[in-house]
Amino acid sequence: MGFFSKQFIDVIEWTESGDDILAFKYRMEDNEIQTGGRLVVRETQAALFVNEGQIADQFMAGTHKLTTQNLPLLTNLKHWDKLFNSPFKSDVYFFSLREKTDQKWGSQQPITIRDKELGPIRLRAFGNYSYKINDPKTFYKRLSGTKEVYSVGDLEGQLRALVVTSIASSLGASDISFWDMAANQTRFSETLKSGLAAPFNDYGLKLTNFFVESLTLPDEVQAHVDKLSAQRMTGDLNQYAQFQAADSIKTAAANPGGLAGAGVGIAAGMQMGQAIMGSMGAGGGKVSSEDAIGKINQLHELMKSGALSQAEFDAKKAELLKKIT
Repeated sequence: MGFFSKQFIDVIEWTESGDDILAFKYRMEDNEIQTGGRLVVRETQAALFVNEGQIADQFMAGTHKLTTQNLPLLTNLKHWDKLFNSPFKSDVYFFSLREKTDQKWGSQQPITIRDKELGPIRLRAFGNYSYKINDPKTFYKRLSGTKEVYSVGDLEGQLRALVVTSIASSLGASDISFWDMAANQTRFSETLKSGLAAPFNDYGLKLTNFFVESLTLPDEVQAHVDKLSAQRMTGDLNQYAQFQAADSIKTAAANPGGLAGAGVGIAAGMQMGQAIMGSMGAGGGKVSSEDAIGKINQLHELMKSGALSQAEFDAKKAELLKKIT
């Protein structure tokens, strides 16, 4: 009665029940596949026949009639005759080939790199990526195996570790500065994607997109970078000191007690203004238009704070304009 109690399967198909399933084992129970039955594989799927743990035949999209002609490897493994008239039993696995989008990645711990301008620094990086299965046989062997359902969640931690490790190795050996990475994240994303293609391929996956959304430095490093930026914006250290002096006078003038209330005094403020004017005139050479405009703005702030008179400002402004190259 055992033979008659078995059910013969005429149609094998899988209707995907969610977006997060990567591999699904067709439930045979104690049933056997009817010779001449149909295998339905949809456009975004692939199917594998596995006999006693050994991969036999692979099918892509289409409706396939199960005969000796289109099951050559499975037929050979079972040593059936050419008529292939008997029902057979084999494990059937379906794979979703759809792209899995918006997968998050990020470095929980800072990655240390040797920046060519800033020296050794630690940075954090975050972004997203997308991938899809492009080699079901490799994916089955390396990842999903005989598991009945293999989902995106089962793979998430492995891929995140793969991404972060690869990025750390890539950045560690790279001579790209932090400024370049932050200024051109599109090119940086493409560079990292290229380096990740091979590790993904080893799992039977294709990395379709990879994006770096943000690059951040620790607070203390960012504060140091901000100081360097401020110095570059104002020129050399001498100009930076002049800028700081002018800014201090402006702040003091805004206080209720004015310059005197801030402990500076009008006379001291005027002496500072004269010293700055003297340093600006030192050398008597030509200056660029950008330098001249910057110095005129500093003088204007000094005039507004009361450290310079209108006549002194006008005279120095005319002198600077004559020196523009």
